[in-house]
Amino acid sequence: MASKKGGDKPTVIKKYANRRLYDTGRSSYVTLDDLCQMVKEGYDFVVYDAKSGEDLTRSVLTQIIVEQESKGEQNLLPTNFLRQLIGFYGDNMGKFVPNYLEQAFNDFTQKQDQFRDQLNKSFGGIFPMGSFEEMSKQNMAMFEQTMKAFSNFAGQGNKTHKSDE
Repeated sequence: MASKKGGDKPTVIKKYANRRLYDTGRSSYVTLDDLCQMVKEGYDFVVYDAKSGEDLTRSVLTQIIVEQESKGEQNLLPTNFLRQLIGFYGDNMGKFVPNYLEQAFNDFTQKQDQFRDQLNKSFGGIFPMGSFEEMSKQNMAMFEQTMKAFSNFAGQGNKTHKSDE
């Protein structure tokens, strides 16, 4: 079985040329759905190309996201967000996006835990949806302001750069 995040070592998943994924910890083939469930349960794994040894973890995790989004049951990535994100590829501000997104998700996760605690305390009372909506609005406003700041800063940098030529 895979190790929990922060455990000894992550489980190694080997990806073969036929696109099959082999979990070396369980000695069995797994699917993207299996890996998705492992992520949800907090298990840590890395994916390597079986032949070359290349680390494919990022691309497999991206595949899982694309698969989850295509199911249409719950879309977590709004179209406008995807457009903005694509806009940062190749942009000089793009290098700041990963750290920002990671921090924003860490903050969101902490607030999510606070919300769950509040629900548990209020289980017999009125559902505190207003508090959750307010936290969501604050998070989205913070994200939008940051994206605008990046865009404005990048735009000013580009204008300055072009006029310097």
